[in-house]
Amino acid sequence: MKKPISTPCPCGRGVSYEQCCGPLHQGQPAVDAEALMRSRYSAYVLGNVAYLRSSWHPDTRPADLSLQEPAGQRTQWLGLSIQQHRVTGQDTAEVVFVARYRIGGGSAVRMQEHSRFVRIGEHWYYLDAL
Repeated sequence: MKKPISTPCPCGRGVSYEQCCGPLHQGQPAVDAEALMRSRYSAYVLGNVAYLRSSWHPDTRPADLSLQEPAGQRTQWLGLSIQQHRVTGQDTAEVVFVARYRIGGGSAVRMQEHSRFVRIGEHWYYLDAL
């Protein structure tokens, strides 16, 4: 899943994957909840199920996570927009974001979510959505 250094990061920050979400996908801790959110979006784009599972809080992580798509129903990720990043405590934060995608040849879908994150040690984890 290694991408060339010149490839823009899927999260939309405007820097290369190797300078942005790549190190997080390799195990480096996110500096904050927004960085973790961006890295999770990139993991969806790249189909990195292992990272999605490892960055999901153990108490709310689904037992099984599959990004398998029915034939002809490939998800095309169109972009991520962070609307708000709010620190809610010493080890908690919330991120409101909009992710856009298209399934197959269908219309674009706009998904807005208000997500909660928690830090354990030096690692941030996705907890759930409000």
